[in-house]
Amino acid sequence: MTAPRQVLPGVSYLVTRRCFQRMFLLRPSPATNAIFLYVLAVAARRYGILVHAFCVMSNHFHLVVTDVDARLPEFEQYLNALVARAVNASLGRWESFWAPGSYSAVVLASPQDVVEKAAYVLTNPVKAGLVASAQAWPGLWSAPESIGAGALRAARPERFFRRSGPMPEEAQVALVPPPGFESAETFRAQLVDAIAAREHEIADAHARSGTGFLGARRVLAQRPTGRPPVSAPMRGLRPRVAARDPWKRIEALGRLAGFLRAYREAWRARRAGRADAVFPAGTYLLRVAHGVPCAGVG
Repeated sequence: MTAPRQVLPGVSYLVTRRCFQRMFLLRPSPATNAIFLYVLAVAARRYGILVHAFCVMSNHFHLVVTDVDARLPEFEQYLNALVARAVNASLGRWESFWAPGSYSAVVLASPQDVVEKAAYVLTNPVKAGLVASAQAWPGLWSAPESIGAGALRAARPERFFRRSGPMPEEAQVALVPPPGFESAETFRAQLVDAIAAREHEIADAHARSGTGFLGARRVLAQRPTGRPPVSAPMRGLRPRVAARDPWKRIEALGRLAGFLRAYREAWRARRAGRADAVFPAGTYLLRVAHGVPCAGVG
């Protein structure tokens, strides 16, 4: 059984989801790019999510976001469901879209960890050997210069969404700096430097190994039902916290361990029929679905 997640307001995350059997169902195309941006914009506004960076690869996506009101699970469910149905419709398919158990939401412990993971997200196409420069990625990709520069606009795609339906004709999402930065310029400058450093490191590794990049044209020519030739690593670590500073990591893991202990104690008390069972702050599913009393909830 999966351990419960602590969902608290104001926390920043690296969010990832992978396509079914690693297929290229999110392969870059005008239709897929438009669908994902539109649904992301609608979902972020609906659930109060701040978006800092995003990259949609051919068989998975990454987001760096801040969950202002502790509604990340609702946001993710809404985003995944609509993207899956709309992209499936555009591809003429109706089977499973997302790989079971592939959802990941890693807590970013500090502003510097947000910069590091945002750079990781935006250089993902380079790290994967697809394009030599992150800006050359033909898929949906958040340019650092868009941070603090106004909203990205997305028109309602026509293939899946009805003109007379409840979805807006246009949706907007602004790239904003995460908490802990004085300004958009400060965050943007640090992110650009981190991207440049990662690209330089990756380029050196390719030069030493003598390997090249697939190139945008070949990426666009891939079939949506295709898959990478290399098998994915199995049974790897599934971290819940990312922190470069070891003390911040220890502190964050300590808070998580305390939450899990308090949750289990409250669960045992509830199973025993005790009326005074109070779950710890950040309890999500039991609070939303069953109305259990939680600390920090009025």
